[in-house]
Amino acid sequence: MKLSDTKATLSFSNGKPSMDLPVYSGSVGPDVIDIRKLYGQTGLFTYDPGFMSTAACQSSITYIDGDKGELLYRGYPIEQLAVNCDFMDICYLILNGDLPDGEQKKDFDNQVTRHTMVNEQMHFFLRGFRRDAHPMAVLTGLVGGLSAFYHDSTDITNPMHRHISAIRLIAKMPTLVAMAYKYSIGQPYVYPQNNLSYTGNFLRMMFANPCEEYVVNPVVEKALDRIFILHADHEQNASTSTVRLCGSSGTNPFAAIAAGVACLWGPAHGGANEACLNMLEEIQANGGMAKVGEFMEQVKDKNSGVRLMGFGHRVYKNYDPRAKLMQQTCKEVLASLGLESDPLFKLAMELERIALEDPYFVERKLYPNVDFYSGIVQRAIGIPTALFTAIFSLARTVGWIAQWNEMLSDPEYKIGRPRQIYSGESSRQYKKK
Repeated sequence: MKLSDTKATLSFSNGKPSMDLPVYSGSVGPDVIDIRKLYGQTGLFTYDPGFMSTAACQSSITYIDGDKGELLYRGYPIEQLAVNCDFMDICYLILNGDLPDGEQKKDFDNQVTRHTMVNEQMHFFLRGFRRDAHPMAVLTGLVGGLSAFYHDSTDITNPMHRHISAIRLIAKMPTLVAMAYKYSIGQPYVYPQNNLSYTGNFLRMMFANPCEEYVVNPVVEKALDRIFILHADHEQNASTSTVRLCGSSGTNPFAAIAAGVACLWGPAHGGANEACLNMLEEIQANGGMAKVGEFMEQVKDKNSGVRLMGFGHRVYKNYDPRAKLMQQTCKEVLASLGLESDPLFKLAMELERIALEDPYFVERKLYPNVDFYSGIVQRAIGIPTALFTAIFSLARTVGWIAQWNEMLSDPEYKIGRPRQIYSGESSRQYKKK
C-alpha cells in the first residue's frame, strides 16, 4: 500500500484539538484511514461490530469487488481461472503469487502427491470418535492432531518449515476428509494412488472399495475440481480471519488451520450449501414445483420466519461470479449422470427465475450465490450433505495457509487484540452477604 496525498481530519465538538489521520491506497479498491495512533493521541477507540469497515491487514492474495461481482486470485479473474486451470494451478498461484510454468507445475504436483498419505497412528486417533459424529467435529480434531505427528515442520520462523507445512496440509486434507467419511459408514480406508490427479485421487478415496476397480468419471472430476477452485480463497472472511487471529499468537500451522475448520462449521459460513439443499428438499417434500410460488411469498413475509437460503451475500451486492460458473457445472454433471430431470435442480432453477424477476428480490439484490448450486452438484456426485462443509474446508485450506504465511511474513504483523466497549458494572466493592 502507498501513502495518499489526502489526509482525513478528525474533529471534535467538545473543543478537543482535531487530529490528522493518514490515508493509504491499495492497488485497487477503496482507500483506508490509518487509525493506529488514534488511541495514543485521543484516548479513543473505534467501534465496528463485525469489522465491516475495518481493514485488519494488508494482503495481496484475493480481491473482491462486491458491487461489480468481481473476484480475483492474485489479480486473475475467477472466470478465467475456473475454465483454464486445475486446482493444483490455483494452489500454486495462491501460495506463490504467479501461475506455474510446465516444470514448476510438475514439481509442485509431485510434492503434493508425495505427502498425501498420513501417519498410520492417525487411524487409531480416528477410532476414538463415535461413528455418527459430525464430519466437521472429526475433521477439526484430525487437523489439530497433525501437529502431534508432524512436529518437524512447526517452527513458524523458518520459511522452509512453513512451506512444508503448507504442502502437507494441502496434500493430507483430502485423505483426512475421505477417512472421516469411510469411518462414518464402516468401510475400510482407501489409500492414495499416486497416478491420479489431486481431485481424482480424492474421489477414489471417497467412493472406491477393495471389492472392485474404481474408475474416475472425468465430468465429475472436473466438476469437483471446479468447486475446489471456486472455494480456494475469499479474502478476509470469518474463517480466514480466525486463522490469522489464531496464528498471530505464534501457534503452529496445524492448530491455526484447525481453528479455521471450526469456524467454517457455522451455518452462516461454510454450512450455507448444506442449509440450501435442506431448503430445497423441504420444498420438494411439501409439494415441489406447485409450492414454489407460495414459498417465495412466505419469504417476502417478514413474520413467516421462512428464509431463502443460497441467495444474497454479505460481500457481493451483484451476481456472485462463482454462482454463474457453478450453474453451468451443475448442468454438466446432471447431464453426465443422467439426472437432468432432478427435481431439486428444477426447483432451484424456478427459485432463481422468480428471484431475478420479482421486484422484491431484485431491489434487495438477492442474487444466487455459489452455495445455491454447489450443494446440488455434490449431492449428484454422491457426497452426503453432512460432508459438504468438510469439502469446503478441503478447498479453503490453501487460502488459509497462504494467508497465515503472508501474515507471518508481514513486518507489521502483531498478535490480534480487538478492543471493546465495556457495558458491565463499574468498579464496586465486595460485601459479604
